[in-house]
Amino acid sequence: MAPALTRAELDRLPPVIDLATAGRALGIGRTKAYELARTGEFPCNVLRLGNSYRVPTAFLRDLLGLTTSEKATAQDASSQTQKEAD
Repeated sequence: MAPALTRAELDRLPPVIDLATAGRALGIGRTKAYELARTGEFPCNVLRLGNSYRVPTAFLRDLLGLTTSEKATAQDASSQTQKEAD
């Protein structure tokens, strides 16, 4: 199984990701992620598009407790630290 995603990697995810990436973010292997999606038990919303599964990143971030406002706050703090350093 691939290593779990870091916080920085999670912050850079596009709006919709494949099921394997979502599983990786949750520490779930690819096979288990597909099994959970097939049975409707994946821990967040999954979109079925033809033969593929996609997960909206917003649902994944909510499940992990990573809100958009939290990300904005971290960026604001980083900007403020940079200004103080100048």
